[in-house]
Amino acid sequence: MFERTLPIGSVVSLYGAEKRLMVLGYLKYLRGDDRKVYDYCGCTFPEGYLDSESTAVFNHEDIEHIYALGFQDKVQFEFQNRLLQILEEREEEKKKSEQKPEQE
Repeated sequence: MFERTLPIGSVVSLYGAEKRLMVLGYLKYLRGDDRKVYDYCGCTFPEGYLDSESTAVFNHEDIEHIYALGFQDKVQFEFQNRLLQILEEREEEKKKSEQKPEQE
């Protein structure tokens, strides 16, 4: 069911990680990382947000286990649909930029 995006507040564990993370946001990047965009940013659980230096970025495929889903309602579902559109558009743009021009 949750193959692409999790609601804010969801609690997950990542492969090889010791601490659980709570999802805080989407489509984040690290400065100095060639602006690579990650699916999520999160904070440790149960500690919560401490400061910007204590947040983690990760991709959906890095998630090993989902412990809890964040709050969901009509507004969240509408946001999730828009977020999925944005992600699909980004993937299409990436594929186009990776394609080599056809040789004559």
